[in-house]
Amino acid sequence: MSDKLPIKLSILERVYSLSIAVEDEEKIREAAKRTNEWVAKVRQASPKAEAQDLLAMVALQFASKNLDNEPRFGKNEVGDELEKLCEELDEFIKINQ
Repeated sequence: MSDKLPIKLSILERVYSLSIAVEDEEKIREAAKRTNEWVAKVRQASPKAEAQDLLAMVALQFASKNLDNEPRFGKNEVGDELEKLCEELDEFIKINQ
């Protein structure tokens, strides 16, 4: 059983409190960092876009990258884990809208 770690992440200038597995902390923090980097790039291209639109475009980019990796990884353990992470991200976005 994994211990849960409470952390706070800032995505698009909004703070989110999460409870994650201790071993996932580095991965989750890196994912938040990359999300913010992608948001910044999308924001440069569309400076008047609302936060929801920015996040939708970033989610689309993440999903596209995931699909690009499917043929390489197939439906193995890594592909399954990526699919699970995308589902968790979708759920997180729904809860925090």
